[in-house]
Amino acid sequence: MHCCDAMSRHANATCDEHEDPFDCPDAVIRFDPRFQEYGLIIHDGGSSSSIIAFCPWCGHRLPESQRDRWFDELERHGIDPWEDDVPPEFEDDRRLGLKRPGSPCR
Repeated sequence: MHCCDAMSRHANATCDEHEDPFDCPDAVIRFDPRFQEYGLIIHDGGSSSSIIAFCPWCGHRLPESQRDRWFDELERHGIDPWEDDVPPEFEDDRRLGLKRPGSPCR
């Protein structure tokens, strides 16, 4: 669950035909817990999304991106995300100490 039922349905949607949401024409939202980013999926054959700041269904402001913080923390630990294995605690939002998805938008 995210900021509203509609966002939860779209951000958590799975497809019986497509394992990758970028391959599914019905997938419209991507949530990246590492960065706390929501994006509209761009169905152009790649894996791009356009970051959004407000929920398209309820209008709530979405969380601030933590992308810079993620890279800064990896750098402080001496980890190069392009060359090194990224530890599991950096693959979701556990290290952020933020509210988990399911709580109202921040």
